[in-house]
Amino acid sequence: MPKKVDHHKRKIQIAEATWKVIVDEGIEQATVRKVAGATGLSVGALRHYFASQSELLRFSMELVSERVMERAKARKYSKGQDPLEFVTEGVYEVLPIDEERKIEMEVWLAFSAKVLVDATLRELSNKVYCDMHLGFKNVVLSLQALNLTKENLNLDMEVNRLHAIVDGMAIHHLLNPEQFTKENIIQTLAYHLQSLCK
Repeated sequence: MPKKVDHHKRKIQIAEATWKVIVDEGIEQATVRKVAGATGLSVGALRHYFASQSELLRFSMELVSERVMERAKARKYSKGQDPLEFVTEGVYEVLPIDEERKIEMEVWLAFSAKVLVDATLRELSNKVYCDMHLGFKNVVLSLQALNLTKENLNLDMEVNRLHAIVDGMAIHHLLNPEQFTKENIIQTLAYHLQSLCK
């Protein structure tokens, strides 16, 4: 009897192989042929799942976004936990502070550069940007709801600033990990969030 293939699981395996190619060799090397070789599939078998490189990249990027969202939604506040610490740890989900998140951020930055020359990926990029921005808005709103913030914060400006700080820290760490370390990320984020508080 032929073995039943879980097609969604296979697509995820292909996407994860795509991430590895992107991290090891760059996004331009994440071709259907190269990824097929990395997964042990024939090009024809891989094209059964993804007809083009853009389709493959789109799914791979969607998977990065989904994993971040799933981790964020799975977080639960524990009674007695410091509320500022809980909010801060939520922001860690999008920062390269461990190997998994580092790979996700490297892949996302490579994808972001590709968006500049591949208009078919623009819609996904815009969606993820808006999702991230809403996440940062929820961070600031949470601090306000917990009655931790200073009076009269400009919500829109604080959301913009937090988004820019997180993106900047991620880029600095990926490009210059010895100069801007994981500890620098943690300390800078804590300093910034504390600056919003009373």
